[in-house]
Amino acid sequence: MNYPYGREVLLTGGSSGIGLACSELLAKNGYIVYSASRNPKSEVITFGGGGEIRPVKMDVSNAASVGEACSEILSRASIGIIIHSAGIGIACPAEDFPPGAVSDLMATNFMGILHLNSLILPHFRRRGSGLCIMVSSVASIFPIPFQSHYCASKSALEAYAGALRMELSDFNIKVALVLPGDTNTGFTNARSYALPENSPHYASCIKSVAKMEKDELSGRPPSSVAEVIYKLIGKKNPPLRSVVGFDYKVLAFAKRLLPERLVEFLLKKMYM
Repeated sequence: MNYPYGREVLLTGGSSGIGLACSELLAKNGYIVYSASRNPKSEVITFGGGGEIRPVKMDVSNAASVGEACSEILSRASIGIIIHSAGIGIACPAEDFPPGAVSDLMATNFMGILHLNSLILPHFRRRGSGLCIMVSSVASIFPIPFQSHYCASKSALEAYAGALRMELSDFNIKVALVLPGDTNTGFTNARSYALPENSPHYASCIKSVAKMEKDELSGRPPSSVAEVIYKLIGKKNPPLRSVVGFDYKVLAFAKRLLPERLVEFLLKKMYM
């Protein structure tokens, strides 16, 4: 087995969905995974070949929680890979601004990554190498009706990751984004609604999100995303962006060629 960044991994969002699937796949292949979540299990899970899942209590939206967990982990582990998998979603018209919901969304999907990286990346420089993987979404390149705030959080990762990758290139630290499409995870049922019943967008929002949730529940299993991540951590020079699934790769490529008005028309037909 080749471990270009070592065997020790820190992963967020590890209690369910993509994070759990990734933790299990990596541990089965010999990695020691520090699996962080707000409500982790108490026991260490051991796999053949020396792999383990070690639960860590961490709320990525809480600076004190992130700092405490990182300090503990880095005092006893030479983490070579960080996988940012924690994420939440809200359904909300773009013109609305529910401050609490949007703040929670950005704190988890974007600010939490920045804070955690500010603690992990100096460690990578000291050890001479590292890999930072961020789970984004195809929503980062396709704006979806009534998901504008979520799309914005993922689009922010696109710009951040591109700049970060260039800045770290002289330090042998790699940066990669993974872009899943519709994936059947608990994320769907956990999505919150910030939508007053008297909103002029109420009926359209409910109908649009119902279509989206149907697609998610019939989408790929989280293991499909985990397999893409597993392949990335075996590469010394991973690409910046990996779209999950051939169909979404085709759509992402087609977006570069199609007129913006046509892309907008197609998205409206799909979700409105």
